[in-house]
Formats: sequence, structure tokens, C-alpha cells
Amino acid sequence: MRIWTLMENTSGSAALKAEHGLSLYLETGTKRILFDTGQSGAFWENAEKLGIDLAQAEFAVLSHGHYDHGGGLRRFLEGNSHAPVYLNRHTFLPCYHGPDRYIGLDQDLKSQPRLHFVDDVFSLGEGLELRTCNDRQRPYQSQGGELSVFSGGNHVPDLFLHEQYLLVEEEGKRILFSGCSHKGICNLLHWFSPDVLIGGFHLNKLDPKGQELYEIGQILKESGTRFYTCHCTGQAQYEALSSLLGQRLTYLSTGMCIEL
Repeated sequence: MRIWTLMENTSGSAALKAEHGLSLYLETGTKRILFDTGQSGAFWENAEKLGIDLAQAEFAVLSHGHYDHGGGLRRFLEGNSHAPVYLNRHTFLPCYHGPDRYIGLDQDLKSQPRLHFVDDVFSLGEGLELRTCNDRQRPYQSQGGELSVFSGGNHVPDLFLHEQYLLVEEEGKRILFSGCSHKGICNLLHWFSPDVLIGGFHLNKLDPKGQELYEIGQILKESGTRFYTCHCTGQAQYEALSSLLGQRLTYLSTGMCIEL
């Protein structure tokens, strides 16, 4: 499997754009998959510069309903004429950061016929599966308490029912893709026990020198999982975790390609 970072907060090349967001392109043994679209169409431009033809992607997955992961959805639908997009049935919930800042998706896209709304477990075939784990207990603290959804005329805490994860089982490995891990990176380890975990950890609000981040780092260290992280993990938090995890933790910036 090969994974390219099409969009991330940072860029490893002056020729590639960076923005607060995430977009990954996966080539498994049998499939070509887009995972998230960043916040604009810039992921498509970066793909072209990297020699990746997203018009040939067989399907796309949106990890959750925030603009920085699904803001480029319209660009994908325009550039790729056939690929279905799989997203959770809660993905178009009106998501907010604070009472006034809307961070959800473009509601005008909700009726697009190529959007496939799926439930808590959905098989994509050939060792590929989407899961939300909405029915699972969360033994560890979730991240993102400052975020909400507008429901019944009020802002209520976002439980991230719209967040789903892509599990790839290939060549004896369990590889988990997570956009932001809002339900808690430690909960993901508890639920999936992956060999490799790729995505944002949503730890950028934690004190890099604090006890909470240290305890999370210890759980990650004890798991035996190999981590590739980016985006909402936070640079200072990444450095703190790196001191605990060493070479088992790698930062993904725009343009980077890894092979598993």
C-alpha cells in the first residue's frame, strides 16, 4: 500500500499548497481511494503536481462532517465523473466551533446523487471497511469538547456520531485511517488494535508539557502500533509524543508518500 498526503497544514515543497485540513490518497493492492478533501480544491492541484490522477479514483471517503476534511468535496465531484463518496448518515449535521462559527459542510451538496450515506458498519469489499464505533463504550476521554452541533434550536455538545474510520486489512496488517480522532485516539486503539494508525489525533489544545498528553503518549507507546500523524495533532504536541515514541511516530506533511 502507498499513501500520499495531498493536503495538510504544512508542506514539504514550495510547489505544493498547504492549508488547515487533510486529504490522503491511497493505493491498496486493488483500489485507488481518496480519503478526505481538505477545505478547498487545492488538494486536487497538489495531486496533479504529484502525478496523481484523481479522475481515476474508484471511490472517496469523508471521515467526518467538518469543512477542513470535506470542503473540497465539490471539486472532487467536478473532477471525477464516476466515483461514489461514502460518508456517514450524520455527516451533514450543522457543526459549530463556539456559538457562531459554522464548521460543517456545504448543505447544498447533500442531495448529490453520488453521495452514499452509510450506517455504523459498512463493507467496501476486499478487506476495506468503514466503522463509527458509535455503539462502543469510550473508556478514555474524547477530544473536541469545544465543538457542538445545532439541534432542536440549541447548541449541544458534538458526540461525533458523524465520524467514521477506514479500516484496511492487507497482507496481514490492520491499517486504520482517522481524519481527526475526535472520539479519542486512545479509544481508537482500544477498539481496533491496529498495526498502523494514520491521521490526526486532535491533541492540539493540550499542554505539550502537561500530564494529560504524557498519559496519552504512554498509552500510545504501550500499544505497539506504528503511527503516522498530522493536522490537528499539533506541532508542539507531536514533538512531545515523539520524545516518547521515537521512530514509531512520523509526521505527514503535504507531498509526503509512505509505503506500507
